[in-house]
Amino acid sequence: MHLPELRAIPPDLVAPEVTRESPTRGKRVYQTLAEYEGSEVHHVLYLPTDWVPSRTFPLIVEYPGNGLHISEHGDVCTGMVEDACLGYGISGGERFLWLCLPFISPDRTCNQLQWWGSVEATVQYCKDAVRQVCNEFGGDPNRALLTGFSRGAIACNYVGLHDDEIASLWRGFVAHSHYDGVRKWGYPGDDRRSALQRLQRMHGRPQFISHEGSTQEVEQYLRFTGVQARFTFQPLPFRNHTDTWALRDLPERRRLRQWVRSTVASPSKFGQELMVALR
Repeated sequence: MHLPELRAIPPDLVAPEVTRESPTRGKRVYQTLAEYEGSEVHHVLYLPTDWVPSRTFPLIVEYPGNGLHISEHGDVCTGMVEDACLGYGISGGERFLWLCLPFISPDRTCNQLQWWGSVEATVQYCKDAVRQVCNEFGGDPNRALLTGFSRGAIACNYVGLHDDEIASLWRGFVAHSHYDGVRKWGYPGDDRRSALQRLQRMHGRPQFISHEGSTQEVEQYLRFTGVQARFTFQPLPFRNHTDTWALRDLPERRRLRQWVRSTVASPSKFGQELMVALR
């Protein structure tokens, strides 16, 4: 694509390094669910700089892209939860909890860096991790957003709408670069009929859909499905396949932030219903 290079614009944000400290405000730390202790499976949690135990905060949940990927323009994706940054770009480090979740390997011993691994284990890990963060760190189950880049963007529907229970959690979705059902990738359930079944679990909730260059392919697909929901489309005028655009002061990021504020400002029954079911 004959589009500008994103890296010509300096970032105004740098995602915090991940440490093995205890969770506290302004820190991004490793965590593992109890059932995976002793394995290499892990997620990453960030508490905002204004976090206090007595308050509740909206929650951004993020899935990373496929690992071991270098685009033709030199954009690198490791597939690691440590390197995801879309959620930090959305929040700027304030007012939101930020939870980066793994895909679980088929043998359930480590994080899956490419595609899905065990879908069932990944879905259950998400449910359990969100419950833990809401219970222990003040995440508001009525204001949870699911986000992701590339593989993670596809996961917004492929994982996030996998069944009625997990689908009921989300207040909205931010999918950057790719979308479930638009093309076949070679894994089970990548066909349009299966993708439509997942999409129908949205029940009208909003999605912010962005893509480098153009969102036209996704727009055409969603018109084809006939599913009615509040879709917002945001093309990015850059050639780069990366989530690091959110670390830059761009008009597109300002629009995304405004969309997020509006989305979490209104109450939702979906998250509350899920948290009751998970207790």
